Amino acid sequence: MKGGLTCDFEVSGHCNRHRANNKQIMKNLIDDIKKIEHGFKHIIEAGDIILADKTQKHFDLATKFLADDTYQVRMLATYLLGQLSTENTKALKHLETKVADDTNWRVQEMLAKAFDHYCKTIGYEKTFPTIKKWLANKNPNVKRAVIEGLRIWTSRPYFKDNPIIAIQLISEHKSNDSEYLRKSVGNALRDVSKKHTDKVLDEISTWDLTNKKTEFTYKLAKPYETTTNR
Repeated sequence: MKGGLTCDFEVSGHCNRHRANNKQIMKNLIDDIKKIEHGFKHIIEAGDIILADKTQKHFDLATKFLADDTYQVRMLATYLLGQLSTENTKALKHLETKVADDTNWRVQEMLAKAFDHYCKTIGYEKTFPTIKKWLANKNPNVKRAVIEGLRIWTSRPYFKDNPIIAIQLISEHKSNDSEYLRKSVGNALRDVSKKHTDKVLDEISTWDLTNKKTEFTYKLAKPYETTTNR
């Protein structure tokens, strides 16, 4: 057998045996990732092996994995959908809807990575409408996937040249009901402040700190050199 999961045989009998081998390899991959509780590397490696097998229906497989009881397999599904999303609109939609509803925080971390892969591959400026669309979604996990996925925003093409746009897009969610999202907002702004201190200060100086949710985000967003002065 050559090329991991890839079938190189023309004779049907050999192909049948090869498919059986593929099935066993798939089972072994899934069993292996279930044994590891932390990290992304093993998920990505398994996903790349699966994607290299051109005999598989990758989107169908990812959809199947989304229903698995283990978060590791759902992370794998999310990775696969992220890789497929650049050419498959259904994969992108699954990320925005089905994956975003997952209650496991590790799956949400993988969602952020998947969305950034989509934007990076197509181009951040070209995907700007999609970025804004996701940021307008009612689900805080969808918003967070953007804010967390694009960190550090001003290290990304387009936003590197337009830091104020990045700051404004992130800041719109400073008072969201979701603390999970607000943490991402504050941390993302602090990231940006390392190179654009004055611009971040200009933004957060306008915030209404009588709003406890906004104040929470403000404390995280303050540039490092100003944290001892307030």
